Order: sequence, then structure tokens, then C-alpha cells
Amino acid sequence: MHPLDYPDRHFVRAAEGWLELGDSAEAARELKLVSRAAEGHPDVLELRWRLHALHGQWDDALEVAEKVTAMVPDRASGWIHQSYCLHELKRTGEAWELLLQKVGKFPKESIIPYNLACYACQMGDLAAAKEWLRKAAKLRTREEIRAMAANDPDLSPIREFIESL
Repeated sequence: MHPLDYPDRHFVRAAEGWLELGDSAEAARELKLVSRAAEGHPDVLELRWRLHALHGQWDDALEVAEKVTAMVPDRASGWIHQSYCLHELKRTGEAWELLLQKVGKFPKESIIPYNLACYACQMGDLAAAKEWLRKAAKLRTREEIRAMAANDPDLSPIREFIESL
């Protein structure tokens, strides 16, 4: 996929900055300035996904994530976002299946085994959840995974395991 041209690149960076500052309204305003030609660019879509997710608009977020995976199937974030939307829509089994198919394609993405741990935990397979969390900890430091998991409600059934990770 080709990089965004100016001024669209500027609008995307500005929107990212506003999101980092916690101002989703300003981020949305910046994205409205993106040209029609760039509206479907994966970088623009990723920001739209973040805005929908931030506001709990999971159906809209899922639609955007599906567009990203169709356009750039080699970009892990699209698959991660798509599965996360499914999980938030209470379709955790589908989220699990989708992401499980992508583990081998993105072996260095720690968020994939981490999310699989969350999904396994929510589906009641605590042994699988622990194993996926161990795999995530091999891709990041144990401290990072422990910090991520410490307050994650999806992983609350294995809280003691997380402390010993």
C-alpha cells in the first residue's frame, strides 16, 4: 500500500496526536479533513477503528477492521482489531477461531497470544489461557505481560497465576 501524501499524512498524524492526548473529538475533526482519495487508506481506517473502539461502537469498529484485513492481510493489527471487536460483541468463540488462524502468520506479535489467553479464559479453558499467557511472556518480558494482565477483567479467573508468572 502506498504511503499517504500531504496534506492527508498531516491530518492522520494530527489525529493520532489528539488521540494520544485523549481528545477523540479533535481526532475525529482531523480525520474529516482527509481527502476522499485517502479515506480508504489503511492508516486512516486504523484511526477510524480506534475512534469507534474508544466509543464502544463495536459493530462499526468491526466493519472497519474487516476492511483493513481485506486491504492489507499482512498487517497484524487488522486481524487483532477484528478479533477484539468480535470478543466485545460477545462472539468470543469467533474471535478465538479467527486469531488462532493467525498465530503462525504473525509469530512475533505478543498481543495475539495475549488475546488468545483472554478469550480462552472467558470461554472457561483456564489451562489454555495460562499456556497462551506464557507464550505471550516469551515474546515480551514477563513484567510487561504481568502488568498488562494484572487488571484485565478477561483474565480475572487466573489472577493468582498472573502474579506467579
